[in-house]
Amino acid sequence: MSDLPRRVLVLGLAVTGEAAALALAARGVEVVVSDRSADADTGRLAGTGVELRLGTEDESVLSGVQLVVKSPGVPERSPVVSAARERGIPIWSEIELGWRLLPGNPVLGVTGTKGKTTTVRLLGSMFASAGVDAVLAGNEHTPLSEVALTVDPGTWIVCELSSFQLEDVETFACDIAVLLNLEPDHLDRHGTFEAYREAKLRIFERAQVKIVPAGIGLDGIEFGADDPLPAEPKMPGAHNRENAAAATAAARAAGLPDEAIAEALRTFDGVPHRLELVRELRGVKYVNDSKATNTAAARRGVAAYDEPLHLILGGSLKGENFGAFAQELPANVRSIHLIGAASDELAAALDAAGRAYARDGDLASALAHATADARAGDVVLLSPATASFDQFRSFEERGDTFRRLVEELE
Repeated sequence: MSDLPRRVLVLGLAVTGEAAALALAARGVEVVVSDRSADADTGRLAGTGVELRLGTEDESVLSGVQLVVKSPGVPERSPVVSAARERGIPIWSEIELGWRLLPGNPVLGVTGTKGKTTTVRLLGSMFASAGVDAVLAGNEHTPLSEVALTVDPGTWIVCELSSFQLEDVETFACDIAVLLNLEPDHLDRHGTFEAYREAKLRIFERAQVKIVPAGIGLDGIEFGADDPLPAEPKMPGAHNRENAAAATAAARAAGLPDEAIAEALRTFDGVPHRLELVRELRGVKYVNDSKATNTAAARRGVAAYDEPLHLILGGSLKGENFGAFAQELPANVRSIHLIGAASDELAAALDAAGRAYARDGDLASALAHATADARAGDVVLLSPATASFDQFRSFEERGDTFRRLVEELE
């Protein structure tokens, strides 16, 4: 694109910040990158001419800047963001930048509280089965601004979109926009459910085709877990059937044939950390659902099984109330094992619900205790209902640790 400003501030490094800086520098833009961490990984930026301002949130980084590209991890209350808005400097998300740099590709965007990654990868499988070129981008995939550097014109972009990424879009437009579900999440960042909902629904601004859950009062093509499908999905759980229904509606809107959609539904296994069957040992199944970082996702994980469950809960807090979740835990949850910083809040909710639990403290202890409780035919389920940042760097690290511990069981 020819109308990029001369000097741009990329606020927040990490994966998307690095991608945005590289994409801008490749187009001759003067780029300064600011990150509050003094030891942020500068990765591929060495030798690119990008100016690094690390370990500061000083608004002096805005000097001479005509645009700010904000990484999704940077909150609106950041001093630099506030100063930029006061000065009238435009603020884009990395998604907005990537969109403007794309060579006219069709975009299929997917958002929702849970199921985004699973649905995006299922859609990728559907496109592959149909022999139609598609690239996965966004939240847990390659950053859109990086994709824009190499993607061929006409290739479909299947883009996973978080609320953080949708906060600061201006012209971003989906050919097909999918909302999977909408439940309270990230209230520590957005403040209220209404603000979170507003960010999510920005996916429909300028969208040509809207695909929405049935019964929530939004205009568009509706889908639901009970929809007839070209084939039954291989993934377990009613929530995954709902994801499959959304993907089917989106794939049909993109013109993919039912035969290709059916092939993907029959063969797609799911993704790591989402109801991932790690192992079956002495008749006990061990399932890694570490991506269940809120109660809505944990509810879906629990509901996927009729077998007796031994449930591992806990991690870092995100502002959720656990009362309703504890009250609604079904009778097949036979034992509950608490870990991490949220243990007190979870324990209080479980006490109020009259549910027994054990305070196991850490993942290794919880797994050992759950294994001792489990019998052949049971399921040990890590579905924490919380974030991971008390004892782990990410939900992936938490899930990888669970997988390793399970594989080490004798």
